[in-house]
Amino acid sequence: MARVLVTRRLPDGGIDPLVAAGHDVVARDDDRPLSPDELRDAVRAVDAVVCLLTDRIDAAVIRAGSPRLRVVANVAVGFDNVDVAAAHGAGVAVCNTPGVLDETTADLAFLLILAASRLASEAEADLRDGRWLGWGINQYLGRDVHGATLGLVGYGRIGSAVARRAAGFDMRVLHHTRTDTGLPGWRADLDQMLGESDVVSLHVPLSDATRHLIDARRLALLRPTAVLVNTSRGPIVDEEALAAALEDGRLFAAGLDVFEREPEVHPRLLAAPRTVLLPHIGSASIATRTRMARLACEGAVAVLAGEQPANLVRR
Repeated sequence: MARVLVTRRLPDGGIDPLVAAGHDVVARDDDRPLSPDELRDAVRAVDAVVCLLTDRIDAAVIRAGSPRLRVVANVAVGFDNVDVAAAHGAGVAVCNTPGVLDETTADLAFLLILAASRLASEAEADLRDGRWLGWGINQYLGRDVHGATLGLVGYGRIGSAVARRAAGFDMRVLHHTRTDTGLPGWRADLDQMLGESDVVSLHVPLSDATRHLIDARRLALLRPTAVLVNTSRGPIVDEEALAAALEDGRLFAAGLDVFEREPEVHPRLLAAPRTVLLPHIGSASIATRTRMARLACEGAVAVLAGEQPANLVRR
Protein backbone atom coordinates (compact mmCIF):
# COMPACT_ATOMS: atom_id res chain seq x y z
CA MET A 1 0.00 0.00 0.00
CA ALA A 2 1.31 3.42 -0.99
CA ARG A 3 0.53 6.83 0.43
CA VAL A 4 -0.98 9.26 -2.10
CA LEU A 5 -1.46 13.00 -1.65
CA VAL A 6 -4.48 14.46 -3.44
CA THR A 7 -3.85 18.20 -3.39
CA ARG A 8 -7.43 19.39 -3.90
CA ARG A 9 -10.94 18.02 -3.65
CA LEU A 10 -11.81 16.00 -6.75
CA PRO A 11 -15.29 15.31 -8.17
CA ASP A 12 -17.24 12.49 -6.56
CA GLY A 13 -15.82 9.18 -7.73
CA GLY A 14 -12.58 10.77 -8.90
CA ILE A 15 -10.32 9.00 -6.41
CA ASP A 16 -12.08 5.63 -6.75
CA PRO A 17 -9.11 4.01 -8.56
CA LEU A 18 -6.83 4.85 -5.61
CA VAL A 19 -9.33 3.50 -3.11
CA ALA A 20 -9.95 0.34 -5.12
CA ALA A 21 -6.20 -0.32 -5.25
CA GLY A 22 -6.04 -0.09 -1.45
CA HIS A 23 -3.79 2.96 -1.26
CA ASP A 24 -3.74 5.36 1.67
CA VAL A 25 -5.23 8.57 0.31
CA VAL A 26 -4.15 11.79 2.00
CA ALA A 27 -7.14 14.02 1.25
CA ARG A 28 -7.53 17.69 2.11
CA ASP A 29 -10.05 19.01 4.63
CA ASP A 30 -10.57 22.15 2.54
CA ASP A 31 -10.15 23.16 -1.08
CA ARG A 32 -7.63 25.91 -0.47
CA PRO A 33 -4.56 25.66 -2.72
CA LEU A 34 -1.43 24.57 -0.88
CA SER A 35 1.29 27.19 -0.59
CA PRO A 36 4.71 26.26 -2.02
CA ASP A 37 6.03 25.57 1.48
CA GLU A 38 2.99 23.44 2.36
CA LEU A 39 3.32 21.50 -0.87
CA ARG A 40 7.01 20.78 -0.26
CA ASP A 41 6.26 19.63 3.28
CA ALA A 42 3.37 17.45 2.15
CA VAL A 43 5.30 15.55 -0.53
CA ARG A 44 8.01 14.43 1.87
CA ALA A 45 5.81 11.67 3.26
CA VAL A 46 4.05 10.34 0.16
CA ASP A 47 4.74 7.99 -2.72
CA ALA A 48 2.49 9.76 -5.23
CA VAL A 49 0.86 13.13 -5.82
CA VAL A 50 -2.39 13.72 -7.66
CA CYS A 51 -2.39 17.44 -8.42
CA LEU A 52 -4.15 20.13 -10.43
CA LEU A 53 -2.82 22.65 -12.94
CA THR A 54 -2.84 25.28 -10.17
CA ASP A 55 -0.21 23.30 -8.21
CA ARG A 56 3.34 24.27 -9.11
CA ILE A 57 5.28 21.00 -9.02
CA ASP A 58 8.71 22.51 -9.54
CA ALA A 59 12.20 21.17 -8.97
CA ALA A 60 12.07 22.13 -5.28
CA VAL A 61 8.93 20.06 -4.77
CA ILE A 62 10.47 17.12 -6.63
CA ARG A 63 13.61 17.35 -4.46
CA ALA A 64 11.49 17.49 -1.32
CA GLY A 65 9.72 14.28 -2.31
CA SER A 66 12.88 12.42 -3.32
CA PRO A 67 13.68 9.58 -3.05
CA ARG A 68 10.27 8.33 -1.91
CA LEU A 69 8.10 10.10 -4.48
CA ARG A 70 7.41 7.89 -7.51
CA VAL A 71 4.71 9.59 -9.56
CA VAL A 72 3.04 12.95 -10.14
CA ALA A 73 -0.39 12.62 -11.75
CA ASN A 74 -1.68 15.93 -13.11
CA VAL A 75 -5.46 16.27 -13.50
CA ALA A 76 -5.09 18.19 -16.77
CA VAL A 77 -3.96 17.52 -20.31
CA GLY A 78 -1.40 20.33 -20.11
CA PHE A 79 1.53 19.86 -17.76
CA ASP A 80 3.35 23.20 -17.85
CA ASN A 81 2.87 23.38 -14.06
CA VAL A 82 5.14 20.34 -13.63
CA ASP A 83 8.92 20.43 -14.10
CA VAL A 84 8.97 17.25 -16.14
CA ALA A 85 12.74 17.32 -16.65
CA ALA A 86 13.34 17.55 -12.90
CA ALA A 87 10.84 14.76 -12.28
CA HIS A 88 12.40 12.43 -14.83
CA GLY A 89 15.86 13.26 -13.49
CA ALA A 90 14.73 12.13 -10.05
CA GLY A 91 13.10 8.98 -11.39
CA VAL A 92 9.58 10.34 -10.88
CA ALA A 93 6.96 9.48 -13.49
CA VAL A 94 4.52 12.15 -14.68
CA CYS A 95 1.00 11.41 -15.92
CA ASN A 96 -1.66 13.67 -17.42
CA THR A 97 -5.20 13.30 -18.78
CA PRO A 98 -5.16 13.32 -22.59
CA GLY A 99 -8.21 12.47 -24.65
CA VAL A 100 -10.97 12.64 -22.06
CA LEU A 101 -11.53 16.40 -22.22
CA ASP A 102 -11.21 17.00 -25.96
CA GLU A 103 -14.88 17.20 -26.91
CA THR A 104 -15.92 19.22 -23.86
CA THR A 105 -13.16 21.77 -24.41
CA ALA A 106 -13.98 21.95 -28.13
CA ASP A 107 -17.60 22.70 -27.19
CA LEU A 108 -16.40 25.58 -25.04
CA ALA A 109 -14.10 26.90 -27.78
CA PHE A 110 -17.00 26.97 -30.20
CA LEU A 111 -19.19 28.65 -27.60
CA LEU A 112 -16.57 31.42 -27.42
CA ILE A 113 -16.39 31.63 -31.21
CA LEU A 114 -20.14 32.17 -31.37
CA ALA A 115 -20.47 34.42 -28.34
CA ALA A 116 -17.58 36.70 -29.30
CA SER A 117 -18.54 36.90 -32.96
CA ARG A 118 -22.16 37.76 -32.14
CA LEU A 119 -21.34 40.16 -29.25
CA ALA A 120 -23.42 38.03 -26.90
CA SER A 121 -21.77 39.18 -23.66
CA GLU A 122 -22.10 42.86 -24.54
CA ALA A 123 -25.76 42.42 -25.45
CA GLU A 124 -26.57 40.41 -22.31
CA ALA A 125 -24.81 42.93 -20.06
CA ASP A 126 -26.91 45.76 -21.53
CA LEU A 127 -30.10 43.76 -21.02
CA ARG A 128 -29.30 42.84 -17.41
CA ASP A 129 -28.21 46.37 -16.53
CA GLY A 130 -31.30 48.01 -18.01
CA ARG A 131 -29.52 49.70 -20.89
CA TRP A 132 -31.50 47.89 -23.59
CA LEU A 133 -34.45 50.09 -24.52
CA GLY A 134 -35.91 47.90 -27.25
CA TRP A 135 -35.09 46.36 -30.58
CA GLY A 136 -33.11 48.41 -33.09
CA ILE A 137 -31.85 47.44 -36.50
CA ASN A 138 -28.32 48.69 -35.87
CA GLN A 139 -27.87 47.18 -32.41
CA TYR A 140 -25.26 44.54 -31.53
CA LEU A 141 -24.18 43.92 -35.09
CA GLY A 142 -21.81 41.00 -34.90
CA ARG A 143 -20.01 38.88 -37.45
CA ASP A 144 -21.44 35.78 -39.09
CA VAL A 145 -19.82 32.51 -38.09
CA HIS A 146 -21.38 30.41 -40.82
CA GLY A 147 -19.29 30.53 -43.97
CA ALA A 148 -16.38 32.30 -42.24
CA THR A 149 -12.76 31.16 -42.35
CA LEU A 150 -11.50 29.54 -39.14
CA GLY A 151 -7.77 29.41 -38.48
CA LEU A 152 -6.68 26.82 -35.92
CA VAL A 153 -3.30 27.33 -34.28
CA GLY A 154 -2.46 23.75 -33.37
CA TYR A 155 -4.29 20.74 -34.71
CA GLY A 156 -4.18 18.08 -32.05
CA ARG A 157 -7.16 16.35 -30.51
CA ILE A 158 -8.92 19.52 -29.38
CA GLY A 159 -8.12 21.57 -32.47
CA SER A 160 -9.41 18.84 -34.78
CA ALA A 161 -12.55 18.51 -32.63
CA VAL A 162 -13.19 22.23 -33.14
CA ALA A 163 -12.72 21.71 -36.88
CA ARG A 164 -15.45 19.05 -36.86
CA ARG A 165 -17.83 21.51 -35.24
CA ALA A 166 -16.88 24.18 -37.75
CA ALA A 167 -17.91 21.87 -40.58
CA GLY A 168 -21.49 22.06 -39.32
CA PHE A 169 -21.34 25.84 -39.78
CA ASP A 170 -19.98 25.49 -43.31
CA MET A 171 -16.76 27.20 -42.25
CA ARG A 172 -13.58 27.09 -44.30
CA VAL A 173 -11.04 25.59 -41.90
CA LEU A 174 -7.29 26.26 -42.00
CA HIS A 175 -4.73 24.99 -39.52
CA HIS A 176 -1.10 25.65 -38.64
CA THR A 177 1.26 23.13 -37.07
CA ARG A 178 5.04 22.88 -36.99
CA THR A 179 5.01 19.86 -39.29
CA ASP A 180 2.84 19.18 -42.31
CA THR A 181 -0.30 17.26 -41.34
CA GLY A 182 -0.91 16.26 -44.94
CA LEU A 183 -4.51 17.43 -44.50
CA PRO A 184 -6.40 20.05 -46.50
CA GLY A 185 -6.10 23.53 -45.07
CA TRP A 186 -2.61 23.15 -43.56
CA ARG A 187 -0.57 26.33 -43.57
CA ALA A 188 3.18 26.18 -42.98
CA ASP A 189 3.32 29.90 -42.26
CA LEU A 190 1.40 31.01 -39.16
CA ASP A 191 1.54 34.65 -40.21
CA GLN A 192 -0.05 33.81 -43.55
CA MET A 193 -2.87 31.88 -41.89
CA LEU A 194 -3.61 34.68 -39.44
CA GLY A 195 -4.09 37.08 -42.33
CA GLU A 196 -6.51 34.69 -44.05
CA SER A 197 -8.70 33.99 -41.02
CA ASP A 198 -11.95 35.54 -39.81
CA VAL A 199 -11.71 33.61 -36.55
CA VAL A 200 -8.51 32.34 -34.92
CA SER A 201 -8.68 29.68 -32.20
CA LEU A 202 -5.60 28.67 -30.20
CA HIS A 203 -4.87 25.02 -29.36
CA VAL A 204 -1.17 24.69 -28.55
CA PRO A 205 0.55 23.74 -25.27
CA LEU A 206 2.45 26.35 -23.31
CA SER A 207 6.21 26.25 -23.80
CA ASP A 208 9.05 28.71 -24.28
CA ALA A 209 8.29 28.58 -28.02
CA THR A 210 4.59 29.42 -27.61
CA ARG A 211 4.74 32.02 -24.82
CA HIS A 212 3.33 35.24 -26.33
CA LEU A 213 3.01 33.43 -29.66
CA ILE A 214 0.20 35.89 -30.35
CA ASP A 215 1.92 39.19 -29.67
CA ALA A 216 1.45 42.74 -30.92
CA ARG A 217 3.07 41.96 -34.27
CA ARG A 218 0.86 38.95 -34.96
CA LEU A 219 -2.27 40.71 -33.70
CA ALA A 220 -1.54 43.36 -36.32
CA LEU A 221 -1.70 40.66 -39.01
CA LEU A 222 -5.33 39.89 -38.16
CA ARG A 223 -8.10 41.68 -39.96
CA PRO A 224 -9.92 44.37 -37.93
CA THR A 225 -13.02 42.21 -38.43
CA ALA A 226 -11.36 39.12 -36.92
CA VAL A 227 -12.13 37.30 -33.67
CA LEU A 228 -9.50 35.67 -31.44
CA VAL A 229 -10.35 32.75 -29.13
CA ASN A 230 -8.06 31.15 -26.55
CA THR A 231 -8.89 27.97 -24.64
CA SER A 232 -5.31 26.65 -24.37
CA ARG A 233 -3.08 28.54 -21.90
CA GLY A 234 -3.20 32.23 -21.06
CA PRO A 235 0.47 33.17 -21.62
CA ILE A 236 0.21 32.19 -25.28
CA VAL A 237 -1.41 35.61 -25.81
CA ASP A 238 0.15 38.94 -24.89
CA GLU A 239 -2.83 40.31 -22.96
CA GLU A 240 -1.58 43.89 -22.94
CA ALA A 241 -1.27 43.85 -26.73
CA LEU A 242 -4.67 42.16 -27.09
CA ALA A 243 -6.38 44.76 -24.91
CA ALA A 244 -4.80 47.55 -26.95
CA ALA A 245 -5.98 45.99 -30.22
CA LEU A 246 -9.54 45.71 -28.91
CA GLU A 247 -9.53 49.25 -27.53
CA ASP A 248 -8.28 50.67 -30.82
CA GLY A 249 -10.71 48.68 -32.97
CA ARG A 250 -7.89 46.79 -34.67
CA LEU A 251 -9.56 43.52 -33.65
CA PHE A 252 -13.30 42.95 -33.66
CA ALA A 253 -13.68 40.71 -30.61
CA ALA A 254 -12.03 38.12 -28.36
CA GLY A 255 -13.19 35.13 -26.34
CA LEU A 256 -10.87 33.96 -23.56
CA ASP A 257 -11.15 31.07 -21.12
CA VAL A 258 -7.55 31.31 -19.88
CA PHE A 259 -5.34 34.15 -18.68
CA GLU A 260 -1.67 34.96 -18.20
CA ARG A 261 -1.74 35.24 -14.40
CA GLU A 262 -4.78 33.27 -13.27
CA PRO A 263 -6.88 33.98 -11.30
CA GLU A 264 -5.86 37.59 -11.97
CA VAL A 265 -7.32 39.03 -15.17
CA HIS A 266 -5.60 41.98 -16.82
CA PRO A 267 -7.63 45.10 -15.90
CA ARG A 268 -7.48 46.37 -19.46
CA LEU A 269 -9.05 43.14 -20.67
CA LEU A 270 -11.81 43.46 -18.09
CA ALA A 271 -12.57 46.91 -19.47
CA ALA A 272 -11.97 46.13 -23.14
CA PRO A 273 -14.91 46.19 -25.55
CA ARG A 274 -16.29 43.12 -27.31
CA THR A 275 -14.77 40.52 -25.01
CA VAL A 276 -16.16 37.27 -23.65
CA LEU A 277 -14.22 36.27 -20.54
CA LEU A 278 -14.72 32.93 -18.78
CA PRO A 279 -12.97 31.52 -15.66
CA HIS A 280 -11.09 28.57 -17.19
CA ILE A 281 -14.10 26.28 -17.62
CA GLY A 282 -13.04 24.53 -20.82
CA SER A 283 -13.30 21.03 -19.37
CA ALA A 284 -15.94 21.90 -16.77
CA SER A 285 -18.64 19.33 -17.18
CA ILE A 286 -19.43 16.83 -14.44
CA ALA A 287 -18.70 13.83 -16.65
CA THR A 288 -15.44 15.19 -18.07
CA ARG A 289 -13.93 16.47 -14.83
CA THR A 290 -14.75 13.12 -13.17
CA ARG A 291 -13.11 11.21 -16.04
CA MET A 292 -10.04 13.46 -15.77
CA ALA A 293 -9.68 12.77 -12.05
CA ARG A 294 -10.11 9.03 -12.53
CA LEU A 295 -7.60 8.90 -15.40
CA ALA A 296 -4.97 10.74 -13.37
CA CYS A 297 -5.54 8.41 -10.41
CA GLU A 298 -5.41 5.37 -12.72
CA GLY A 299 -2.05 6.56 -13.98
CA ALA A 300 -0.74 6.85 -10.42
CA VAL A 301 -2.06 3.40 -9.56
CA ALA A 302 -0.33 1.89 -12.60
CA VAL A 303 3.04 3.46 -11.79
CA LEU A 304 2.80 2.39 -8.14
CA ALA A 305 2.11 -1.17 -9.35
CA GLY A 306 5.26 -1.11 -11.49
CA GLU A 307 3.32 -0.75 -14.73
CA GLN A 308 3.54 1.82 -17.52
CA PRO A 309 0.28 3.76 -17.92
CA ALA A 310 -0.99 4.93 -21.28
CA ASN A 311 -1.14 8.52 -20.00
CA LEU A 312 2.58 8.71 -19.14
CA VAL A 313 4.25 12.02 -20.09
CA ARG A 314 7.44 11.14 -21.95
CA ARG A 315 9.15 14.51 -22.28
